[in-house]
Amino acid sequence: MTGGAGRVLVVDDDGAIRTVVREALRRAGHIVETAASVAEQRRLFASFDPQVLVTDVMLPDGNGLDIIPEMLEKNPGLPVIVLSAQNTFTTALRATEQGAFDYLPKPFDLGELTRAVSDALAARAASGATLPDGEDAEDLPLIGRSPPMQEVYRTIARVVANDLTVLVLGESGTGKELVARAIHDFGPRSSAPFVAINMAAIPRELIESELFGHERGAFTGAQARSAGRFEQAQGGTLFLDEIGDMPMEAQTRLLRVLQAGEFTTVGGTRSIRADVRIIAATHKDLPRLIADGGFREDLYYRLNVVPIRLPSLRQRGDDIGELARFFLDRAAADGLPRKMLDPGAVARLAQHGWPGNVRELENLMRRLAVLSREDVISATMVEQQLQHPVSVEALPLTATGSGGLADAVEQHLARYFATFGRDLPPDGLYDRILAEVERPLLELSMAAAKGNQLRAARLLGINRNTLRKKLTDLQIDAGAAKRSD
Repeated sequence: MTGGAGRVLVVDDDGAIRTVVREALRRAGHIVETAASVAEQRRLFASFDPQVLVTDVMLPDGNGLDIIPEMLEKNPGLPVIVLSAQNTFTTALRATEQGAFDYLPKPFDLGELTRAVSDALAARAASGATLPDGEDAEDLPLIGRSPPMQEVYRTIARVVANDLTVLVLGESGTGKELVARAIHDFGPRSSAPFVAINMAAIPRELIESELFGHERGAFTGAQARSAGRFEQAQGGTLFLDEIGDMPMEAQTRLLRVLQAGEFTTVGGTRSIRADVRIIAATHKDLPRLIADGGFREDLYYRLNVVPIRLPSLRQRGDDIGELARFFLDRAAADGLPRKMLDPGAVARLAQHGWPGNVRELENLMRRLAVLSREDVISATMVEQQLQHPVSVEALPLTATGSGGLADAVEQHLARYFATFGRDLPPDGLYDRILAEVERPLLELSMAAAKGNQLRAARLLGINRNTLRKKLTDLQIDAGAAKRSD
């Protein structure tokens, strides 16, 4: 689905346009009110509480663009669609600068306007600007209102209603799986399974079996038939994470599935129709991999139908405070002490480089929730944790229960399983949980060793080459601790 039905206020001084647009939007299921002037718009705005505003530029008592900031102040996150017969670059640019969601030059196509309204409602839902009754911030798929994220929301809104293949690009920790889940949850396949597989976490020799399943006796140890991820995701969405790590032979088979729309299990002969939507993701430079012979060019073009490039947290400075508060709230919901941030703490967070992106920020907020003795976290406490994170030994082991660390992990996992109700979580849980523990462990150890990899390796009791590989795989800035000392 797209954004569903919503309340739309249409402002235009041309009575014929108001009538045509009103009837077209009502046929699409929306509730519509119309106004002929700025004054009438102001009068209707409070009582009607629109979810989308469609406005002309030239009105008898003012300029439709000039009123946008006032409407956004009254209703933050309100998508505004601007209509104008002044079809110039300046008009389009000014509409964008004033915060318009979309701009349609006159004469416009009614179908295009209807789609724009639907996209606006979907983007509003995805960004959490207004929550449906019964939902709260914990239910939101994505957080943030910065311009880069608004562009992400707009793209998501345009693809949720169809089955186009999506390629999500971005650094590690930016939330690529969250985007995939949002596309699934807001789309027509939301009642069917969402199945994720991480290509980097599956041994090369098992990739094809994991994806397509296998028959009994297909290989040594195949004691029974096993359904692969394509079968598990039938009718729903298959999320291929870290697609850049897929072996070449598996790429060839995946390409055939995308071309033919069907597959066979390993050792099988019967073709099975692949009724799944494919969303792939990677932090790697696929064009460079293609040039190096590590990725098929034809598969790249099959996957890159609709690219969504997620911004790094460094590019989302306006979102950092909102994200930090969200993560503190979620930590409190998980049983950690409830904390707040003072303005100085938010300012200090905005100055950080965030090599680990949103995941790094979430880990920091959880650490601060445990370690801060005060209810309000100050800039000094943030600075201390960014510059000199405490050693593992200093962390309290009874954050969520009366036992030790094992008790805290058990309660965390119990809540995780509970969120899926009667269903099981996506496969690959072991690797996901290990990754959650491994990143803060390595970050804390590197900080304690002041960036010295040999010292950190000894602290951890692992080989230096192993540590270096893990730092690279997790994109942990090995020199950050030393530079901040």
